[in-house]
Amino acid sequence: MMTIQNGTTRFGIWVCVAALCASGAGTHAQSRRDGFTAATHRELAAARSATAKYHDVAQAEADGYVDIDLYISGEGFHRFKASLVDGTFDPAKPQVLLYAPVPGESRLQLVAVEYVVPLGGDRPAGFSGSADVWREDVENFGLWELTAWIWEHNPKGLFEHLNPRVP
Repeated sequence: MMTIQNGTTRFGIWVCVAALCASGAGTHAQSRRDGFTAATHRELAAARSATAKYHDVAQAEADGYVDIDLYISGEGFHRFKASLVDGTFDPAKPQVLLYAPVPGESRLQLVAVEYVVPLGGDRPAGFSGSADVWREDVENFGLWELTAWIWEHNPKGLFEHLNPRVP
């Protein structure tokens, strides 16, 4: 074991140790201030990166997301891509894109993504950690649903089903 006599050097080592702890380098699953793990943040970033082009509704339609003529208050207009409903969860491949009308304009803005998995069995695996909220939609569609408000703040929480900011 090495002993350091110089107080300045000892202080420098403590600064380095504190910086490592604050960065999360000391633990692999340390939660960030918002309660999400670093892995969850990476997955959310992948979802944002994969869906950024869908701010343009025409691009979403060109890539196979169809208007299913469904508007739900608190969620918005739904664009659905049936070919992605395969029972697996991939943050970069949401099955549903949610759009809300822009007040005073005649256009829609992308507000959230939704993942769906056919019902049957236990709650699906989703984002890393335990913050995501899967909902069983038995009454309408027979699907597990997980909404992620990655493009519009939801004061109730990122993974809450309904957003009071969407009329």
